[in-house]
Amino acid sequence: MLLSTLFFQVLAATAAFAIPTSRERHTERLARRGTAGDPISVPNQVVTRPVSVVNGTDAAQVSYSTNWAGAVLIAGANTYKSVTGTFVVPTPREPSGASGAHSGAIWVGIDGDTCQTAILQTGIDYTVNGGTVTYSAWWEWYPDAMHSFDGFVVRAGDTITATVTATSTTSGTASITNWSTGLEVIAELSYPYALCLENAEWIVEDYTVNGALVPFANFGTVTFTGASAETGGGTVGPAGATFIDIVANGAVITSASAGSSSVTVSYTGP
Repeated sequence: MLLSTLFFQVLAATAAFAIPTSRERHTERLARRGTAGDPISVPNQVVTRPVSVVNGTDAAQVSYSTNWAGAVLIAGANTYKSVTGTFVVPTPREPSGASGAHSGAIWVGIDGDTCQTAILQTGIDYTVNGGTVTYSAWWEWYPDAMHSFDGFVVRAGDTITATVTATSTTSGTASITNWSTGLEVIAELSYPYALCLENAEWIVEDYTVNGALVPFANFGTVTFTGASAETGGGTVGPAGATFIDIVANGAVITSASAGSSSVTVSYTGP
């Protein structure tokens, strides 16, 4: 398939204005969600193992969070240079017994777990509200908020590859390819928030608006295939990663697992 590529160059001083129509797109997204404020993906908010979890043989490999579900590789500083993964866009649903707007995000990233001062990440978000489902593609260099890739169409069933690459601790690229539409977008980024380069992750997230988690949608199952991270010594897969599951109201509502080149995250809540 012939790909059509769009490039964006973003400097920290002009990030909010680098893509002129993204603010309009952002406003539309918030209106569909019934929220106001900037959506932001934040670092892993670790919680203690809930009492409902029975100790198992893999207990040491699983951690729990209020906002992240997936897998994270952890190493020393200046280890991970690039992270990639491919997934099929799900059709989210409102949890059983719930109504109104429910959302979530799927992304790959560098840092945000043991290093929480900065995250370079890219992916999609989704919102279901009644019978309407909307999607948007975005990048983020935390602690800045999400920024939409304007004009990048995302639909249920599309095959998406998301990749982030750090060219230094304060610069890098975020790219998304939609193999179903033949469109690729690349943002060249420069920020003052230094990465540690010690975490590589594949995540489904309950993101934040106005300091609070958004109501989390039932996303079904998301599998990242071709999941890998580049280091100074070569390419590694997610095998041996730490799994993260989301805890809400004292109950675990996701289940994460990984193979040599894949990460699977399933919604197990109501």
